[in-house]
Amino acid sequence: MSNAAFVHRLDIVLRPDPSRVVIRPYVPGADEEHARARRIAARVVALDDTTVAAELQTLSSDFAGHQPQVEAMFARRYAEVQGIIGLDQPVGDARTLLIGAYFCQEYGYQAAALFNPSIVPHPDQWGIAAGSIRFVLSLRAVGEGHVSSIAFRTGVCDADGNIVLEPQGARAIVPQVEDAALASVRGARVRMQCEDGYALSEIVIFPSTPAQRNGIEDLRLVRFVDDDGTLSWIGTYTAYSAQGIRQELLRTADFRSFTLDTLHGAAGAGKGMALFPRRIGGRYAMLSRADNETISLVWSQDLYDWSTGTTIIEPRWPWEFVQIGNCGSPIELAEGWLVLTHGVGAMRNYAIGACLLDREDPSRLLRRTTRPLIRAGPTERKGYVPNVTYSCGALLHGRTLILPYAVADSFTTFATMPVDRLLAAMQ
Repeated sequence: MSNAAFVHRLDIVLRPDPSRVVIRPYVPGADEEHARARRIAARVVALDDTTVAAELQTLSSDFAGHQPQVEAMFARRYAEVQGIIGLDQPVGDARTLLIGAYFCQEYGYQAAALFNPSIVPHPDQWGIAAGSIRFVLSLRAVGEGHVSSIAFRTGVCDADGNIVLEPQGARAIVPQVEDAALASVRGARVRMQCEDGYALSEIVIFPSTPAQRNGIEDLRLVRFVDDDGTLSWIGTYTAYSAQGIRQELLRTADFRSFTLDTLHGAAGAGKGMALFPRRIGGRYAMLSRADNETISLVWSQDLYDWSTGTTIIEPRWPWEFVQIGNCGSPIELAEGWLVLTHGVGAMRNYAIGACLLDREDPSRLLRRTTRPLIRAGPTERKGYVPNVTYSCGALLHGRTLILPYAVADSFTTFATMPVDRLLAAMQ
């Protein structure tokens, strides 16, 4: 890894773990009128009671040990498919569960990659040493078929900048979706709720709507402080389906319940939107990369409508000639808005840089790094996507910047750097 002299790379490495699995819906191959699904259900109905009981016992033995509340999941899945399998009459509790199981599957949500992290202060700062900060780390987890979801880890950074990740929970749980009717009209949203008793590191935000069918990509989290002092944690991400992409917004106050909304307007059709951590002049502000080449500043009155913005940062140095984009939400300093950037150069090599925007007028670019802070070195170029270093957000702790970042779209590691030296390196 090639770093700037003041960048301190840590030994922490988070790699994908195929043993981490969640239960996701299974739908048999497409056919007319769901005929195959109806045949599967009919075969279960035709079983005798002894066989049904034995099959359920086997499922419980195989999965209950590592899948919490597995029978409740089977029951919910039956309710979801009941309308397409043609069973209008009650079939009994046992057959209900068994039919539900036939329309579920385990999925290794991070079997292929664990990358593109963002980091924010944790809502709970109790019980840690003075001068320390507890954080939430979000990660893009990729499994079979390149389907992306959101995973979490938590940890503590002490007063000296040392980072310790808290133990990961043994299980993985997808929050229950209360309303999956994410429509194209304003106000329609997905609500998710996670039951008590699960660690944040066990929660997985898995695609739940047609617009997310192929993945929820690159969550950029920020701790947002509204004008009245209300705190929320907001993240923009790319929803990907076979029909295209769009920007959506995740919001939570406690990392137990979540709302997911569609962003509207021209900017919402692009990628890489990153929200400022407070309103500026009464308006919400975001960085955007709608043209896939430059960074724009966009504004909204209501957080959900984002029109085309004004280009504020263009490629300038050879390592960013192909494109430049943000690496997460701006960070407020006395000197201005610090923005971590990614630049793409020759051989589609992604490197991480930074720039500083005016605090009162963020459309004004004050200065920027002339050389990358972090770029792929000779021993770490290869991976799921070669020659990439990338982040979706950093955290300021005192005057130290904590930067989690991904290598080769494969795994995640950390670096720290003094903000004063970073600013001094800009021109």
